[in-house]
Amino acid sequence: MKKLIVAASCALALIAGGAQAQERSLRIAFDVPYEPFEYKDENGELTGFEVELAEAMCEEMNADCEFVIQSWDGMIPGLLARKFDLIMSSMSITPERAERVLFSEPYYNTPGGWFGPESFNTDVTDMDAMKGKTVGVQRGTTMDTHVTENMGGIVTIKRYTTADDMVLDLEGQRLDVVFVDYPVGEQTILPKEGFKEVGEPVKLGEGVGVAMRKRDADIAEQVNAALRTLKEDGTYDTLMQKYFAYDIKM
Repeated sequence: MKKLIVAASCALALIAGGAQAQERSLRIAFDVPYEPFEYKDENGELTGFEVELAEAMCEEMNADCEFVIQSWDGMIPGLLARKFDLIMSSMSITPERAERVLFSEPYYNTPGGWFGPESFNTDVTDMDAMKGKTVGVQRGTTMDTHVTENMGGIVTIKRYTTADDMVLDLEGQRLDVVFVDYPVGEQTILPKEGFKEVGEPVKLGEGVGVAMRKRDADIAEQVNAALRTLKEDGTYDTLMQKYFAYDIKM
C-alpha cells in the first residue's frame, strides 16, 4: 500500500456485490500533532494509532489512500468543502456533529484528563476553588464543550488550535491546568518534569468515529466493515497494545 502525506486525490477500488470496480477519490484528514493518535516521528513520517489503523483499514478496503494534514478547527468545514473525504482524527461522536456529518461506528473511547504542574493542588470539581483559574482546551473538542458548559463564567478558558501550543503555554505558566484527551496528556505532559494528573478522568461523548459527508453512505458501509474485520482478526488489538497500556475499545 502506498501512503503519501499530501493533500492530493487518490484512487480507490470499491467492489460491491460483484459490480465492476469504480475509481473514487478518497483522502483522509488528520490533525497533527496529536500524540499518540497522529504525529510525525523523528524521520518526519506520519504515524500514530489512528494513522496505522487508517493504513490497515485502507488495505482491508483495497484502497490506495492519501493522508491530509488539517488543523482541527477546519476539519468539518474542510470535509464539507470536499478538501478531503474522511476525518480520522479522534473526532468524538456528538449529536451536534452528527447533524452535519455521517459517522462510522465508534472505534474507540478515551476519557478527558486534567493535567497541570506539581504545584497545582486545587480540586477541579470544586467551582469555588476553581474560580479565576485559567484552563486550556483545544478549540472545538468535546473537552472544550465540557469546560464551557460546566465552568464557563467561573474560569478563564483559553482555546488552542493545536495541542502542542496548549502544552507550550502550560509549560510557560500561562495556564493553571489543561483538559485534554487522556492519552494525549499522558504522553505529552506527564513525561515532562514538574507535571502531574490533577483530576479524575471524565468520560465524554459516544466514542470516536470516522466522519464522512452524509451522502457517502456507501463509503461508510465499507469503512464499518473494514473496522469490524480489523477488530475480529486481532489487528486492532495489536495496534492498541502498541500505543496504550490500557483498553480503549468501545
